[in-house]
Amino acid sequence: MNPYEVLGISENASEEEIKKAYKEMVKKYHPDKYQDNPLADLAEEKLQEVNEAYDMLIKKSGSSSYDYGFGGSSGFGGGASGGGSGRPDYMQVRRLIDANNLREAEKILNGTRDRSAEWFFLAGMVSYKKGWYDDARNKLQTASEMEPGNMEYSQAYGRIINMGGQFQNQARGRGYNQQGGDDLCCQALQCYICADCCCDCI
Repeated sequence: MNPYEVLGISENASEEEIKKAYKEMVKKYHPDKYQDNPLADLAEEKLQEVNEAYDMLIKKSGSSSYDYGFGGSSGFGGGASGGGSGRPDYMQVRRLIDANNLREAEKILNGTRDRSAEWFFLAGMVSYKKGWYDDARNKLQTASEMEPGNMEYSQAYGRIINMGGQFQNQARGRGYNQQGGDDLCCQALQCYICADCCCDCI
């Protein structure tokens, strides 16, 4: 397979041209366009070819295909060679997350009945990008538990756990004590809320 021919670009194409061609081809063979269509299987094969061609060219250029925002060239410690089922729709979701197109990534995930470890991993990454850290942690934990041998999932889960610890330490450094400490105002407010929940007299 010649990846340049698959994407319809010249062999001296820039990275920007590669990405532009890739996006156009994904739109052309997107599964949504072939629902209830006899050409759906062929479109899925073509999309897989497009994804593989893009991977080959991006690796060749030395860029990271999947950098979800934890830092480092390999994102979660797995990158293009990490987890993943090889399914075209999941490969596409990875690229959409990488491009910060979270709405489209979420749309594909929500339309997928399969709730595999990869689904939970990708859904967790969408939540992470949105800033929903608790939801991201829960989904990454589920992915790690479903496939305990998958390093990409376990490393992503470990990193988000470490991030949570860092946030707590920063909060304590700014005077917030999770145990309540000596902040009498906070303690009084907690008592008021508890009393309000227990009876209708307040």
